[in-house]
Formats: sequence, structure tokens, C-alpha cells
Amino acid sequence: MDDPDCDLPTLLRTYAHFRIVNAVVAGWRLTYLTELRPRFTGTTHTLLDIGTGGGDVVRALARLARRDGIRLDITAIDPDPRAAAYVESLPATDGIRYRRASSADLVTEGAKFDFVISNHVLHHLSARELGAVLADSERLASVLAVHSDIRRTRLGYALYSVITGIFFHRSFVRDDGLISIRRSYLTPELDAVLPARWMARSQPLWRTLAVFEPAATTAAQPN
Repeated sequence: MDDPDCDLPTLLRTYAHFRIVNAVVAGWRLTYLTELRPRFTGTTHTLLDIGTGGGDVVRALARLARRDGIRLDITAIDPDPRAAAYVESLPATDGIRYRRASSADLVTEGAKFDFVISNHVLHHLSARELGAVLADSERLASVLAVHSDIRRTRLGYALYSVITGIFFHRSFVRDDGLISIRRSYLTPELDAVLPARWMARSQPLWRTLAVFEPAATTAAQPN
């Protein structure tokens, strides 16, 4: 998928398949319940999704929040023109705006959001890119930044290989997913590369979260 010359129809099918795969393995319902919802203080909040891909995660989060009587005003960004074209082809979802942009672009614009998230982005980044995205997240998030990623395990790799081999054909879901699992962090490994004010947390079903809470880090600083 990262190859700019990859087969476009296959890539578009992969974006469509993300809705199913992420619903099963990405754990965003749990992350919403444990990380986002407890920090809602009003009926409207802003959220930035970095590297939105097919946009399925933000659409799911918007639905979850709506059921709780909360409106999420979401900006979903991806620098890849193919991802931008895909999400722009989808029916509009109230409260979600898609942009072809990077987190650095929004920092330059002076943007600010209550929540900053990403899904399956961290393992794609070099050490320098990871540091830049986390620094951008600190500048962009007023309440919480939470980047959710795969946690590398042999069992998860084996199960993913078998299940996606059966159900997902003519897309990059299986091959790219297996590469992603091999590239992903164990929780201690992620914790070792995070800046001082970030925490790595394990989550069920082979997930790891990188979490930054501005209020918590401010409160922890000595007078």
C-alpha cells in the first residue's frame, strides 16, 4: 500500500475492507469507552485523525459519540492523494471533514483539537517521523492524544494470516497486514521510544496505545 505505483483498484478494495478488519481488530470501541468518553466535558468536541486511510475509524467514532449524545467535529487527514480521493468518493458524513494534509500542516496553521488520534500509523514511521508526529500531536491536542497500533505477537500473526487468507482476496489486507504486524511494537518497545510525557498502554486483542494527556503532564510538573 505504501508503494505509489501499487495497483489502484486493489488499493481501493483494501480501503473498503478496512471497515471490516478494523471493526474486528482495531479495538476502537474499547478505546472510545476508556480513553475518549471519560474526558468529554460538553456536548461537542473536536477530533483530529492522522493518517485516516479509508476513514472508517472516524465514522465509527462519530456513531459511538452520537449514541451518547455527543457531536464530534472531526477532521480526518491523510497526505496520500489516493486515500483522499477514496474518502471523497464516499457519501458525506455529518461532522466529518476529510483533508489531504499532514499533522505538520495543521501545526503550521495553528490548529487545535480536543482529541488527536491515529490508527495503525506508528509502525509505518521511521524514528524521526515518529518523533515528529508525536511532537505535532502534543501541539495539536488540548485534552488527549491517543495513537492506537498493533502489538506484535506470534499468535496474532498466525490468526491474522489464516483468517484474512480465507476472507480477503484481491486486496492488500493480508499481505500488508502481516508486514505491519512484523513491524509493530511490543508495549515495552514502544514505551522505550516515546517522549517523556507519553505512556504506552497495552490493550486486549494485541493492541498498544501511545497516550499523551496535556493536563496530566502539566499537573505532574513541579511548581
